[in-house]
Amino acid sequence: MLLFDFIMNFPRVGVGVIVKKEGKVLAICRKGAHGAGTWSIPGGHLEFNESVEECAKREVFEETGVKIKNVKFAGVTNDIFEKEDKHYITIFMIADWHFGREEIKELEKCSEIKWDEWRNFPRPLFIPLKNFIYSGFNPE
Repeated sequence: MLLFDFIMNFPRVGVGVIVKKEGKVLAICRKGAHGAGTWSIPGGHLEFNESVEECAKREVFEETGVKIKNVKFAGVTNDIFEKEDKHYITIFMIADWHFGREEIKELEKCSEIKWDEWRNFPRPLFIPLKNFIYSGFNPE
């Protein structure tokens, strides 16, 4: 077994951020990476020596141009992507919109962005978000 193969057999850590504004949450349609064509929330990989709160703020801004505040832990899921042979532990955070107009900042990763009600979140869902929603979480 090569070192690369050994390293890839461990779960990675993802962070998803539920950004709330005026009774709606920020939704993005994924493209390019795994989960292309599914709807999710802003997020990405936790970097080495980064706090989860820092990651949440960084990823939301990098993907959407939006600044957030009041970042808090919301939950965690164990997500297996069988087709892609990937395994993630996803930490979900919840935050309030602070300022900025949402826009697609990473054109290779996102095809659409919009504010929508949690109970009417667009489908199909990205696996981690699907698992989180089906666990019963409700930010309202």
